[in-house]
Amino acid sequence: MREIIAILRGITPPECLAITEALIAAGIHKIEVPLNSPDPFQSILRMSKTFGDDAVIGAGTVLTAEDVGRLADIGAKMVVSPDCNPEVISATKSAGLLSYPGCFTATECFTALRFRADGLKIFPASLMGPKGLSALRAVLPQKTALYAVGGVGPDNFDDWRSAGITGFGLGTNLYAPGMDSQTLSNRAKMIVKAYDESEQE
Repeated sequence: MREIIAILRGITPPECLAITEALIAAGIHKIEVPLNSPDPFQSILRMSKTFGDDAVIGAGTVLTAEDVGRLADIGAKMVVSPDCNPEVISATKSAGLLSYPGCFTATECFTALRFRADGLKIFPASLMGPKGLSALRAVLPQKTALYAVGGVGPDNFDDWRSAGITGFGLGTNLYAPGMDSQTLSNRAKMIVKAYDESEQE
């Protein structure tokens, strides 16, 4: 499974299935609906019911343990946050879901790992840059999964790979509210092609 997380901020329940189908067909199988989207739990419920066997469906911008509980109840498999909140990480792992908290400093990274996060969302990655990531990677456990989110895209995949990144979270480079599934499909295929090429280098 490619380590690309599609961030569908602003998606609505009526369009979520067509968009999810297009992503899976293009080769992207980790998909998050940020909780500040319109009616996000309904979108996640529909996506999980229809595509739960084919993709890792989850939520982004998860800030409370209560939201984690709601997500577990509707079949979500992944919890992504903008911050490193031990309470959210603990609730996520207790519910058997994948935990990807947002981190920027070494302190946040190690705190997240102590609470058993599955991977670290480096956010905002554009401020850290590949050089900063390389320095951070040097002190983290070797197998730590790191995802660059914020200001990353096909044009800089290679730079991040060289710095030791595991994967990418892509929002506006991939999806914008109201985008039709064909436009999304074209973008997703381009991103997958660039990802695969960077992996081979």
